[in-house]
Formats: sequence, C-alpha cells, structure tokens
Amino acid sequence: MCKNGKFTVKTNETGKVFIVTGSNTGIGKETVWELARRGATVYMGCRDKVRAEEARREIIEDTKNQNIFFIELDLSSLDSVRKFVEVYKQQEDRLDVLINNAGVMLGPRKLTKEGFEWQLGVNHMGPFLLTILLLDLLKKSAPSRIVNVSSVSHSYGNLNIKDLNSEKSYSEVGAYNQSKLANVLFTRELAARLEGTGVTVNALHPGVVDTDITRNIIFLKINFGKGVKYMAKPFIKSAKSGAQTTLYAALHPDLERVTGLYFVDCKPKNVSKAATNEETAKFLWTESEKWTGAPTVPLN
Repeated sequence: MCKNGKFTVKTNETGKVFIVTGSNTGIGKETVWELARRGATVYMGCRDKVRAEEARREIIEDTKNQNIFFIELDLSSLDSVRKFVEVYKQQEDRLDVLINNAGVMLGPRKLTKEGFEWQLGVNHMGPFLLTILLLDLLKKSAPSRIVNVSSVSHSYGNLNIKDLNSEKSYSEVGAYNQSKLANVLFTRELAARLEGTGVTVNALHPGVVDTDITRNIIFLKINFGKGVKYMAKPFIKSAKSGAQTTLYAALHPDLERVTGLYFVDCKPKNVSKAATNEETAKFLWTESEKWTGAPTVPLN
C-alpha cells in the first residue's frame, strides 16, 4: 500500500512503456519522475510544448533515464488525440500502462474544437477517444493497465442526460462534477468490456492537490481570498503526495488483476450511487462513441 502517504513498494519498470497525459507539471510530472527513477520508458502527452520539454529535460538530468519522450497532445481537439496515437504507434508497438491524468477545472463556459463543453471534452471525451484508440496495444501488451485520475467531486455530480453538453444551462462546478463522474462511469463500463483481456482499468481521487489545475478554484482563491487558502493548507497535498495513489494503481503487483475500482489514498473506496448506475454508464458510452467517432468496444 502507501506508507505514510507514500507508495514505497519497490518495482523495476525497465522495459515497460507508459503514457502519462498532462505531465509537464503537477501530479503528472511527479508521476513521470518516479516512473523514470524506476527505469520505465515514458511518453509525456502534453499541450504546452515548451513546458513539456523543460520538464522532460529536468527529469532526464535528475534520473539519467534517457527514455523519456514527449508527443504533443491537446485533449480539447480530437484531431490532436488521433495524431498523438498515430505518432506514438510509429514509435512503439506496445503499451503497458496508460495514465489519463490531464484535466481542467472550472471557469466560464467555453467549447472544445469539436463543440463539446470544455470540461466534459477535456476531462472525458478526449481521454475516452485516446483510450479506445490505444486498446489494441494495451491488449497486445497484457497484463496492462489503464489508470483514470478522477476526483471525489464525482460524488457531487449527476450526468445530465437531457443536456449533457450544458447548452440549456451551465454551472462551472456542476459541469466539473459531471466530468469527474463521467471518469468513474467510463472506468466501470470499460472494465466490464475488457473482462478477460488482461487489461485492467481503475479510477482514483488524488486528494486536494496544490497544482496548476487549481488556478480557477473560486472558493479558495477568489470569493474568500488568501486567508482561507492558508487555513486549508494543512489539508492540501503537494503534487508529489498527490501522485502516490496514481503510482499505486499503476505499479502495485497486487493490482495486476484488479479492475473497475476507485481508490483514495491507496485504498479502494465506494463510489457515489450515481456512479453505479449501469444504464447511465451505457448512455454515456453510446454518446461518447457518437461524439468522438471512436471504434466500438463490444462487451466480452
């Protein structure tokens, strides 16, 4: 498990290939850093080329692991997702672990390049397509894993079936919670569809982490000012601490056959009632296939 909040199990990841999205800062960067220390080959999927290259060079210099690479990935563009997969498959013929870490949080309503509500598009639709397009390599490389970074905010979310794209009404918090619920629904439905393939998929809450994604957190930074953030500081994790459950889900040997679960602080936790609704999960899957044009993944 995690000892004193740190994943301490020693593993050798030499020869294994990982993809970590949103990995030029925060939790993603710390995840890549630890994977590099363990000998892994890691592909960083990031939107910001400059910051990604800076992070990549820093990690290589520190770990002496030269097998850290960057491929541009903008999850708000399905064309970018497809291009990422195309470039990756030109370079690698296997994938041991896909870590869907990238995400956005709050802000005024805006749309992705395909017209999806921004938070739903970046947090769910982009990762959905990315995952489906990489399933062939994950199956080929089995036993392999998919790790979806969600949030405890999924517990406050509802999937708005009648207005999934928030066109009739928009709440930035509601849209964020919906996108995080989508992560858990996707995880559970995908686990069912991948049963027997040797590919597992689990979701997690990293904790409340002080990273770039919190730039828009209104209740901490705007409405109540710096004083509340200072008082909340003991409960806010560093990026390194926030990465520990991701590392646990991606690396712990005991989880090789564990699938469809949700982890908090390296322990399985119950998900919200909304996240267990199979009909909602199937609705989301069908809509996600339609919206993204992803290939169909039949139930085994």
